[in-house]
Amino acid sequence: MNKERRKALNNIADKISELRDELEELQAEEQEYYDNMPEGFQQSERGEKASEAAEALSDALDSIDEVLDYIETAVE
Repeated sequence: MNKERRKALNNIADKISELRDELEELQAEEQEYYDNMPEGFQQSERGEKASEAAEALSDALDSIDEVLDYIETAVE
């Protein structure tokens, strides 16, 4: 890979990392929201949706980490 494409991929990885950080904050907020609900609310539809959202965001973070690993491998 030439220097120009390597630089472009590194720039993309940096942007993805920044977005990943923002997503991680939102995931943590959603998880905290769920964790701080009284147990009765956690069992409700609202609680289930919050839990599902936190889990989906966690899965998205895992996928972003995988993308970053692929980019890193390509740049090496």
